[in-house]
Amino acid sequence: MEIAGYIASLVIGISLGLIGGGGSILTVPVLVYLFGVEPVLATAYSLFIVGTSSLVGALPKYKQGLVNIKTAVIFGIPSIAAVFATRKFIVPHIPSEVFQIGDFIVTKPILMMLLFAVLMVFASVSMIREKGKSTKNENEEQKFNYPVILLEGAVVGVLTGLVGAGGGFLIIPALVLLSKLPMKQAVGTSLLIIAAKSLIGFTGDISNYKMDWTLLGLVTTLAIVGIFIGNQLSKKIDGNKLKKGFGWFVLVMGIYIIAKELLLPGAGH
Repeated sequence: MEIAGYIASLVIGISLGLIGGGGSILTVPVLVYLFGVEPVLATAYSLFIVGTSSLVGALPKYKQGLVNIKTAVIFGIPSIAAVFATRKFIVPHIPSEVFQIGDFIVTKPILMMLLFAVLMVFASVSMIREKGKSTKNENEEQKFNYPVILLEGAVVGVLTGLVGAGGGFLIIPALVLLSKLPMKQAVGTSLLIIAAKSLIGFTGDISNYKMDWTLLGLVTTLAIVGIFIGNQLSKKIDGNKLKKGFGWFVLVMGIYIIAKELLLPGAGH
């Protein structure tokens, strides 16, 4: 199972390199089902892995002029504050047994995995849906809808904090629609925002959990290697077709996790 986990860690990076996102949605299931990490701790590990690999992915984009710093700051500040507060104060205080429906007890790990699976289903739908080509003028003046961007940043931050995913599939459309960024700039800027909020969110966890730094280091290193492989492959593979195929894979995974948690609660944790 561990070997499969290491291969999957490489795949996380490859997908980030190829399509600028999606990899983070696999990190928690890989940690939980292949490495046997407890779900709540897996969401913390995921923040570190996703944050570090996104930061590495953002550097070449920055050099190419595809990172809009002003937008990253405006969107990033409420997002970073929300993710830190969620990890530091909300997640540790979720009770171990959240609620009960008949004989079925929804525990904190089950709730985390179900939240994550629902997010996977939403993410997959946004990947499968055909995106129209951006015909926006690259030099068009940027106009910020500040209240909406601040609110969206905070919502993405809370979601990131709860489930440990980068939320690129939420951030990229928001940057294109609300900040009027061209698609390529939105992808680069999204990587920087994901890196900042994930790593700062992770610092909210350090005092709450005992970390396995060896496992974290190995998975993160493999994900970073995967990013470089993905970047090279992206020059030869049609990203749109790949994104659609990956979207279907994430959809199946999401449905599988929902079924598993509801029918076999606690198995594999």
